[in-house]
Amino acid sequence: MGDRAATDWEARFQASREPQVKVLEKPFAGIPAGARMLVVTPRIVDAAVCDIAPGAVVAAATLRQRLAARHGAEYACPVTTGIALRVVAERSYLRLQAGADPVTPFWRAVDPDSDLAGKLACGREFLRQMRSAETAPLRTGR
Repeated sequence: MGDRAATDWEARFQASREPQVKVLEKPFAGIPAGARMLVVTPRIVDAAVCDIAPGAVVAAATLRQRLAARHGAEYACPVTTGIALRVVAERSYLRLQAGADPVTPFWRAVDPDSDLAGKLACGREFLRQMRSAETAPLRTGR
């Protein structure tokens, strides 16, 4: 099953789609009708997460705002952003287990107490450990 999971997340990441900006005809997920909403892809979420500085964390809402601004939209779809962030996290965790370095630092964008964190193969404690490991040098002044 391990190979299938790795292939599955990699395939989802590699799926060739382009991000789209759509004008909403009706309200969706708290976004008003008429708004320009970005439908993200795992690749653009991956790039945005890679831009987060070591030791920093970015809330999901902030990540969506950054993505929308980069692509000329007012909002980024919370549904596709959540799905794409999971794809990025699962793929990166599998790559990390396989010895890849560097990997996308998804722990900077996934709140350990979030619903998403509870679904990830790495588990909540891994996210906490990675965040703590990155902020330890900042706390000690190194």
